[in-house]
Amino acid sequence: MQRLRTTVARLRPITATQTVKSQSQARPMAVGGALRTFEPLRSYTTSVSAEPFLNGTSSNYVEEMYYAWLENPRSVHKSWDIFFRNANAGVSPGSAYQSPPPLGGAALELANAQAMVEAQPNMEKLVEDHLAVQSLVRAYQVRGHHIAKLDPLDIGVIDFDESPVMLGLKKVGEKWFYGLDESDLDKVFRLPTTTFIGGSESVLPLREIISRLEMAYCQSIGVEFMFINDLEQCQWIRQKFERPGVMQFTLEEKRTLLTRMVRSTKFEEFLQRKWSSEKRFGLEGCESLIPALKTIIDKSSMNGVESIIMGMPHRGRLNVLANVIHKELDQIFCQFDSNLEAADEGSGDVKYHLGMWHRRINRVTDRNITLSLMANPSHLEAVDPVVQGKTKAEQFYCGDTEGKRVCTHTNAHRFFSLCVCIYISVCVFQVMSILLHGDAAFAGQGVVYETFHLSDLPSYTTHGTVHVVVNNQVGFTTDPRVARSSSYPTDVAKVVNAPIFHVNADDPEAVMYVCNVAAEWRATFHKDVVVDLVCYRRNGHNEMDEPLFTQPLMYKQIKKQKGVLQKYSEKLLAEGAVSRQDYEEEIAKYDKICEEAHARSKDEKILHIKHWLDSPWPGFFNVDGQPKSMTSRSTGLPEEELVHIGYIASSVPVEDFTIHRGLSRILKGRATMVGQRVCDWALGEYMAFGSLLKEGTHIRLSGQDVERGTFRI
Repeated sequence: MQRLRTTVARLRPITATQTVKSQSQARPMAVGGALRTFEPLRSYTTSVSAEPFLNGTSSNYVEEMYYAWLENPRSVHKSWDIFFRNANAGVSPGSAYQSPPPLGGAALELANAQAMVEAQPNMEKLVEDHLAVQSLVRAYQVRGHHIAKLDPLDIGVIDFDESPVMLGLKKVGEKWFYGLDESDLDKVFRLPTTTFIGGSESVLPLREIISRLEMAYCQSIGVEFMFINDLEQCQWIRQKFERPGVMQFTLEEKRTLLTRMVRSTKFEEFLQRKWSSEKRFGLEGCESLIPALKTIIDKSSMNGVESIIMGMPHRGRLNVLANVIHKELDQIFCQFDSNLEAADEGSGDVKYHLGMWHRRINRVTDRNITLSLMANPSHLEAVDPVVQGKTKAEQFYCGDTEGKRVCTHTNAHRFFSLCVCIYISVCVFQVMSILLHGDAAFAGQGVVYETFHLSDLPSYTTHGTVHVVVNNQVGFTTDPRVARSSSYPTDVAKVVNAPIFHVNADDPEAVMYVCNVAAEWRATFHKDVVVDLVCYRRNGHNEMDEPLFTQPLMYKQIKKQKGVLQKYSEKLLAEGAVSRQDYEEEIAKYDKICEEAHARSKDEKILHIKHWLDSPWPGFFNVDGQPKSMTSRSTGLPEEELVHIGYIASSVPVEDFTIHRGLSRILKGRATMVGQRVCDWALGEYMAFGSLLKEGTHIRLSGQDVERGTFRI
């Protein structure tokens, strides 16, 4: 009971007129030989000047009594006990004091009991209010994304439950849902340990608590993370989004962001100007994807990543190749020439499905970075497991077993097509993957779900993938409300406890912040994370498609929509972060780069295979980019070597080990075949694998039947 009273006392309300500074100060006091720190005596609603007995030296005495009472209510006289209880319940100091009755013994005990009963309702209200505030904080953390300003079109394609729990301030009759009302807005409450909105402050007025929660969870970013069943990870995310001032950017960061937005936007405008009747699956409506990817790459490079494998559908692929991978612009522009001759029948795929490999310096970190964009057909998400397999292979040969910078290898040269650190005997090499998705395909294709379920298995994990969803809010011509049953296309990611960061793609600074956090999450926890770029598709499925046929209301709104570059440039110009002259010079500079590349592209007569492969393949191409003539060496083996492998395959590798009788019969039958120079499919396959292993070539078999070898081995 004593512990409960002390807890209730520390949850007392504080008037809004009291400054946070005075609330946060603490005073040490020696109790029982140990130095303890107590909260200072709270200010009461009645001013100190109106209470003479609190003036002068007597106030020090009262403070000491108060500290002693906090430690043990029985250590002070009954009259002081009643006074402190009443004062903490909200009674003014003048009224809190009660003269002891003239009678002693039982009469005094009865008076004390009556005083405690009278104070009890106020104490219960105090506890209820603090619990209500904790529930309110949790409501924003769980459901704040429901009212975040995520949609740049503001057309509200997601219909959320209108339950009062959605917002802690939803009125039920005359009261708000959690029992708070407007009279509580200026009361000060102690913040729970599950929030970081206070920064260095541990108490805040309710009005400020609500304001900070709105800023953290209900602006351009919507965070879904409260389904994660790991306290450390939840606290990490809360800290990233709740701490005051986290969304502050330097002048240099803003200018870099603007430059990236200029290049993303002007690249699409240049293609539209030069080839207006060509399909290119442009990025208009989600131009912030380019700075988003570059931010993830920059932050990952800072964290030690040196190779990034990427997979994506066709929308925005040319822009990503140009402004993220840094493919030569003339090699992109020449592919629009109908007279360009294909170098090989394998290169006949359309330009927005091709891949690329490039090793370059990251200008932000001044470190080498290798970027590989996988070729991808029109099956959209089919590339997901391919990217993960390529990433896993590079990690294996570079010794990246935990997604950290450790690498010593000896046989990397044997797998040159999948590992870039070919000629390095000792290297620190970290590899990661980034997967881009469309909203409809992310929700609708089962391979996404399957790939997620492989993401944390010991033999399959790539130690965290950053997923970026280009959320057009439409799938080809399908409205989201009839395309899926879940509220968001990203809900499939919840199966592996991946945090989901929804962000309005028309707010580039919010996009940049979210992508920084996503890259940090991957580096910290080595788990998947999803960035949902809520945007729109300005030109329909492709440039030849008329979207008004199927989405008339959406596209009427899109036609009124300012481009994101225009919005952001106006913002920075208004802030004085850039001058109009600098902005116009940046545009002119990139236009000149595109024009010069366009002029060079006219000299290209043939499409080189090496310009669309996603691996370096050193030694495979001639100087002009064409494949060398390849000859195959003999793969045959001497009989004695095959016999040796066959007998090894028929033996038990551990001495004094009793195996199942059924397996024993199989091994004996295998040995008999070897002795009779007979071979079935299973033994032949075993010999093939065994010969590769003898040469030192790594073999990895995976699948449901591998462990038992049901079909062959």
